[in-house]
Amino acid sequence: MSSNIQQFSLEQMQGQIRYDEAGLVPAIIQDATTRKVLMMAYMNEESLKRSIETGETWFWSRSRQELWNKGATSGNTQRIVSASYDCDGDTLLFLVHPKGPACHTGEETCFYRGIAVPGQGLSAGTDAADEGRHRFAVLEELEQVIAEREKERPEGAYTTYLFDKGVDKILKKVGEETAETIIAAKNKDNDELRLEVSDLIYHLLVLLQERKLPLDDIMAELDRRHERPRRD
Repeated sequence: MSSNIQQFSLEQMQGQIRYDEAGLVPAIIQDATTRKVLMMAYMNEESLKRSIETGETWFWSRSRQELWNKGATSGNTQRIVSASYDCDGDTLLFLVHPKGPACHTGEETCFYRGIAVPGQGLSAGTDAADEGRHRFAVLEELEQVIAEREKERPEGAYTTYLFDKGVDKILKKVGEETAETIIAAKNKDNDELRLEVSDLIYHLLVLLQERKLPLDDIMAELDRRHERPRRD
């Protein structure tokens, strides 16, 4: 089955959303970089329209009976990267770049309290032999770790050092690792090349995080290029 997401206009999308008897539909908000689920809130037709038109999340407050723009007061806004809905049309999914924590408690995500699952450790639901793990899963994991390092800035971490020094230092390291990759290739030393390419990829991911350019955007660009007619 194809995994390509079908694209619809706002008008087409509105016509396929199944609002409940109160005119609401649940909206799941997910960090586009770390893939953490940040929160769940409700939207009505107007808040969905405003979200799409403004590029920021708007919801309907059931307690206050009014529209509210996430972060309008706190500054913790959410810039929308993509919007989709499920097969039944009764749940929305937004990928966002959050500016600050999503939860009113100050936590990064509203889902910060876990439920112990018997027989599972901290990695519950993520078995080491997970059938869903693919060849490049490590890139996704590394991207998430780098994003968390930027937010948390743990003392003594090399990634923290790079973000503290800024984009010029990161670019310098990308340049150095590129040069060392070229040298390793010229030397025909695959062991050295493996190490240098790994260093280069890591620093490129740090650069993408610094620029807030998701790896998904790079993969999408590669996918678009792959779909273009070949000229050779």
